[in-house]
Amino acid sequence: MTIPIKPIKPKRISDQVFDQIRELIFRGTLKPGEKLMTERELALAMNVSRTTIRDAIQRLVTMGMIVQKQGQGTFVKRIDTALENPLAKAMAAQNASIEDLLEVRMGLECNAAALAAKRADETDITAMRQSIDEMQTEIESGRLGTEADTAFHMAIAYAAKNPLHILVMRNFYDYLFLGIRENLACLYEDPKNIQKILRQHNTILSAIKARDPDRASTVMNEHINFVLTFFKNREPGKQNDNNAAYAGIFSASPDRMYYPFSRP
Repeated sequence: MTIPIKPIKPKRISDQVFDQIRELIFRGTLKPGEKLMTERELALAMNVSRTTIRDAIQRLVTMGMIVQKQGQGTFVKRIDTALENPLAKAMAAQNASIEDLLEVRMGLECNAAALAAKRADETDITAMRQSIDEMQTEIESGRLGTEADTAFHMAIAYAAKNPLHILVMRNFYDYLFLGIRENLACLYEDPKNIQKILRQHNTILSAIKARDPDRASTVMNEHINFVLTFFKNREPGKQNDNNAAYAGIFSASPDRMYYPFSRP
């Protein structure tokens, strides 16, 4: 019987650099619009040559994950117009609401949580834990903790170890979580809601650590349903305000697009 064994090939250093930067983007550690370290700084930090860094950066540029701006530096790419994103176009054409968006998230993230319970490694678990801790710190400082919230969900997506799922979450990043900052502001008018969300995040993490896919999917469903129910139960006038805000986001010109997770 012939065993399909393939020879092991040593991994090029530029491939390792590429993998590391791509992972930082996929995990949400490097966010859309965020500036990368300079070529020299990356070379020093990774203890490789600038030529190696240049090769890895060029691959990421070719993939459309980062962009280089003359005289400004290298940045994580973000979708600058609704026309570049099929989900944005669909939402605009269908007059989609925040409830529609949350239902899409539910399908993607419940599956991701179940897969993460099977496949997450210690690095993934640590990333989720750090995101929850960062969110707690942000909230205690009087901020909303939206970037940490997003990082938690992206860490779960990465832990699913499905490259297509990661790409879907990455490419639809702004739109899957669009408006979360403004909408969390109204959700967090009641301090009890903040603690509920943190408890839900911790429960999701516990299910993933326990390697319980069914439980992980169920508690993720409960988490997103909690937010969905909040918006469904809002006063009609306020619901219309939410949907109008979404419509405005998708019809805005590129320089007025709202990117909730791009750092200043």
